[in-house]
Amino acid sequence: MARALIIAYGNPLRCDDGLAWHLAEALSRAELPGDVEVITCHQLTPELASEVSQVSIALFVDAARNGIPGELVQARVTPRREGSAFTHECSPGAILGLAQELYGRCPEAFVISMCGECFDHGETLSPKIAESLPRLVEMVGQFIKP
Repeated sequence: MARALIIAYGNPLRCDDGLAWHLAEALSRAELPGDVEVITCHQLTPELASEVSQVSIALFVDAARNGIPGELVQARVTPRREGSAFTHECSPGAILGLAQELYGRCPEAFVISMCGECFDHGETLSPKIAESLPRLVEMVGQFIKP
């Protein structure tokens, strides 16, 4: 069982919206502790609740659209109940709420986001976000230190 779960989500075909996928790739080249798991996905879905319920800490990493490009934000996530959790997309709080409700366990969790600059079609990050990616890797690393 993993101690930490990093859920990197976004659209890798929309430039900076694929930021979390680039993070996951950078982390795959790093020497992560063996008890850290990284999942990439296009969006959060209810099925993630099972995996989230099995860890001590969950990090939800995504690009943000509002703010200053390259700005990093972290926030604690608390479980919450949404009107309909079985939709095409869930929030991190809804995933935690489902983990608590279905599996009786909810880890400490955080959302980490970086404001993107370009969300056009493409697979590369904008120069500003590519330059800022190491800061995101460093921030995530602070959470998963043994």
